[in-house]
Amino acid sequence: MTSDTKQTESRALRELVSRAQVVLWDFDGPVCRLFAGHSAERVAHGLLDWLGEQGLHGLLSEAEREPLDPHALLRAVDRRRPRSDLVTELEERLTQEELKAAASAMPTPYADPLIRTWTAVGARLAVTSNNSPAVVRAYLQGRGLLPCFAPHLYGRTAELRHLKPHPHCLQRALNAMGAAPAAALMIGDTPTDLRAAERAGVPFLGYAGTPRKGRILAEAGARMIVHSLDTLLTALRPA
Repeated sequence: MTSDTKQTESRALRELVSRAQVVLWDFDGPVCRLFAGHSAERVAHGLLDWLGEQGLHGLLSEAEREPLDPHALLRAVDRRRPRSDLVTELEERLTQEELKAAASAMPTPYADPLIRTWTAVGARLAVTSNNSPAVVRAYLQGRGLLPCFAPHLYGRTAELRHLKPHPHCLQRALNAMGAAPAAALMIGDTPTDLRAAERAGVPFLGYAGTPRKGRILAEAGARMIVHSLDTLLTALRPA
């Protein structure tokens, strides 16, 4: 990358950041590694085992069982048994596992100072997540970050069809904060975050903690990606 290209990208990032009156954060990834000490794959296996104990081993296809993503499993079961007691129980089991994970979650590097700095310069922050809002609240409270976000924590609801890439949680945040989509910025680390932002009309900034994440976001169409939140701290400082 040439020096001119770097300067152009730096200016574009500063402009994107300076326009953002409201910042919508995905939780698991940009704020913390929720499953750093409590494997998401192990949680997914546990949910599958529980389905098997209910005599429902064949409820999901092999393709639906393959990703070992707890949220993907929950969505798949909801598609088969929408609004059922089964889905309610499975969602509660996932919430309890997420709460366990929150106790050992690892802060994303530079996330805490970035959140505090962005708040200090006048931006309003919200969480827009597929995780349980109770989990988000527990983590933020433990880090002393809850005042930077509360009451704007928009997570998983009983309507699982509204999980991202549906824009529902972003729209709830925008409506509650009285913000126009163009005045907001979504920070996410997955293609589902990108799709939700696109559908809500919100500018998107990809966070990629690994080269693989960066490739996935770029292939999904993300136009601006940062590999460290320190880059955003730099962008917030006066030029």
